[in-house]
Amino acid sequence: MIRHASIERAALCDTFLEVGPDAPTLCGDWTSGDLLAHLLVREGRPDASAGIYVPALAGRAEKAMARLRAEHDHEALVERLRQGPPAWHPTRVAAVDEKVNLVEFFVHHEDVLRAGLGAPRRSLSAEHIAALGDQLAVMGRMLFRRTRGVRVELVTAKRHTRIGSGDGPVVQIHGRPGEILLFGFGRRDVAEVELIGPPEAVETVRTTDYGL
Repeated sequence: MIRHASIERAALCDTFLEVGPDAPTLCGDWTSGDLLAHLLVREGRPDASAGIYVPALAGRAEKAMARLRAEHDHEALVERLRQGPPAWHPTRVAAVDEKVNLVEFFVHHEDVLRAGLGAPRRSLSAEHIAALGDQLAVMGRMLFRRTRGVRVELVTAKRHTRIGSGDGPVVQIHGRPGEILLFGFGRRDVAEVELIGPPEAVETVRTTDYGL
């Protein structure tokens, strides 16, 4: 079994080393160092990572991130991320790792690449693209659940996935799986997708605040 999440983890770590800790990202005002600390807290500090998902506890995660950055240099933190989660963590299991980390690492890798490097888009293997497509098929309904009055159809080279039901107009989102995932995670300004449908419905999809 090819572990695409592990491949993406390694590639992200290489990029973190290339750009250093102060590069911009697509995650608001976070730098690359902040994003790196976020990923380490997410998979290594269950006592603090609840703050990533529960706004009332956000201060706990932020304090853990700040402490990591204060106590360790950038290269050491990159190496910690590269080595993977603690031995007790569920994502040590390959199948769990693919479901939990592949999209997380892919999206955040693009957050760094597309914010500052100005480099050509990555050329992913067909297997990697297919793995992202599998995750899109699972996550699509959750990502695009906020669409109102419009039915969304996700269209890749291999799949058509309809989101929503009823009699509303249909807007197709065409693109590679990774690009549609970026759009669904709120990176609409950089996602390379094409929206096809009635103009008003397309505008609804284009301006909806998507994400988990």
